[in-house]
Amino acid sequence: MKHLIMIGAGHTHLHLLASLSAQRLAGVQITLIAAHPYPFYSGMLPGFVTGQHPLLDCVIPLAPLLKNAAVSWLQRSASRLNAATRTVTLDDGSTLHYDVLSINTGAVLDRPKIETIMPGAREHALFVLPLEVFAALWPKVGDLALQKPLRVALVGGGATGFELACAVAQRLPDASVTLLSGDAPVAANYPSVVQAMVRQALKAGRITVIQERCVGVAAGELTLASGARLACDVPIIAIGAQAPGWLQGCGLALNDQGFVTVDAFQRSTSHPEVLAVDDPARVGPPFTKNLRAVLAGVAPKAAKPQQETLHLLSCGNQRAIASWGSWAVQGQWVGWIKDWIDRRFVKQHSQG
Repeated sequence: MKHLIMIGAGHTHLHLLASLSAQRLAGVQITLIAAHPYPFYSGMLPGFVTGQHPLLDCVIPLAPLLKNAAVSWLQRSASRLNAATRTVTLDDGSTLHYDVLSINTGAVLDRPKIETIMPGAREHALFVLPLEVFAALWPKVGDLALQKPLRVALVGGGATGFELACAVAQRLPDASVTLLSGDAPVAANYPSVVQAMVRQALKAGRITVIQERCVGVAAGELTLASGARLACDVPIIAIGAQAPGWLQGCGLALNDQGFVTVDAFQRSTSHPEVLAVDDPARVGPPFTKNLRAVLAGVAPKAAKPQQETLHLLSCGNQRAIASWGSWAVQGQWVGWIKDWIDRRFVKQHSQG
């Protein structure tokens, strides 16, 4: 009996659980390590912030998937990994041994690391990740907005920071919303045509953009890299996803960002019994097939890499931007398509 340990309930693991509901793995004991019983689907976050989507429409209950897939669930978090001994240590100090390990935590923020570059963030800021915690705290911001107009600052100029800035501006029309994009313009990793649409959406939402880094967080203000101070009632940390801190020193080959280095089959380049998702575009069926192959002891097949992927950015008021390579379009109808895709994902995985 082989033991497969799955760390995290990211999108790929949710797909894997749905696959196992239809076709179980013979001779394999499966344990899922995930801290939250209702993973929040990231695509629904802007709609949740604006009030378009109630919380229950944005989450995927694990219980039905686990029951149908015959998977044991530990409501815990990983705190340490030892690739040499094939063991995972949990946050309660217990240790599990694996034959095959699958890592798909979804997006995470390393709070201790962020605290070193933004002192005071852990005490005074609201972190977007984990989404389940943010979703529980966001209604308190709405309650605070009933008492006075708020000054809200989004720290992070990527897709999440942009989408949240637009959503907050819609949800709190009396608030002053500022987006700190860091050293680069907002949506810098998107084509120029998308960046132009993003700037237009920010202007329409009356969102102030400051291309500076935040280097400190205190009660009522942020300190910027230039030494300037920004008055702020609600700082929201929405920087790009980081690698889990427990991967450091685990023995696996890691890239410069601290993520597991994988081959064309999503296997660790140093420990082939470990699989990890390195690219959001390479998830779902290919990963599931490769994992089944590794467990069966047969050679996996390399997935054909996608040359282009569809990107959808919510920009408030039920509008969205769609891009495919250098092509882009925006409008309310794009927002409807995004909403249909998001609802479909949640519905499909909720039903297994």
